[in-house]
Amino acid sequence: MTIFRGAFVAIVTPFTDGRVDEQALADLIEFHIANGTHGIVPCGTTGESATMSHDEHHRVVELTVKTVNGRVPVVAGSGSNSTSEAIDLTRHARQAGADGALMVSPYYNKPSQEGLYQHYKTVAEAVDIPIILYNVPSRTSSNILPETVARLAGVDNIVGIKEASGDLNQISEVIRLCPDDFAVMSGDDFTSMPTVLLGATGVISVTSNVAPKDMAQMMDAALAGDLATARNLHYKLFPLMQAMFYDTNPVPAKKSLELMGKIKSGTPRLPLSPMNDETLVRLKAALADYGLI
Repeated sequence: MTIFRGAFVAIVTPFTDGRVDEQALADLIEFHIANGTHGIVPCGTTGESATMSHDEHHRVVELTVKTVNGRVPVVAGSGSNSTSEAIDLTRHARQAGADGALMVSPYYNKPSQEGLYQHYKTVAEAVDIPIILYNVPSRTSSNILPETVARLAGVDNIVGIKEASGDLNQISEVIRLCPDDFAVMSGDDFTSMPTVLLGATGVISVTSNVAPKDMAQMMDAALAGDLATARNLHYKLFPLMQAMFYDTNPVPAKKSLELMGKIKSGTPRLPLSPMNDETLVRLKAALADYGLI
């Protein structure tokens, strides 16, 4: 059975005075483990990996692995639009002791399907670590088609995909074409419950940052076939899932954690900017309705 199963949090990276707040990150990890989160994913999109230096990236992965200490799987973000850089980041994830690497498709370059295949295959052959593909067309301007995913599933250590196309038709085709032991994880909170019911293994979640217990319980219920419980939790969480995208991710998640008293500052790094006053009022209302503030 895959270890990439359940609700994995795409964890934010707290910054204080422009630097990684290591104590806040460690405290967030403890908060997640105490509330049943099934896995931790540092240095993803939600972790603002695109604006972190390599030294910061390495340190966040190392601190996450050390803090987790084997209690849940750690899947380190290691993607890049440079194949050689992706190899370096993935190699570091392995050396740091991560259980897997999450590799976003190359952004900006707009590679062909063959280019995507060769990129992932090259990294997988260079670094012996379980690799999860990350398909997020809205950010990368490319879409890993199901047939390409199926080809990549034949590479020994490519073990799954975070599917954030939001397209249940495409997700169904990926599940249909890939081996039964290939872990398909939703990359969109709003599709996570239906995606599991189609045969996926879980979600890599933004909403888990603020509601880890409910996200974990929803995934547990869906994976167990308890449709009534999973559906109830989906609709309980749904307004909060929407609130996490009132502005560009991770702006709402970080501000929410600040309002909840979990981090000192929810300010993202440029070029992301804090949300405007009108959006902040909406976010506070959503958090209050959920009982988080």
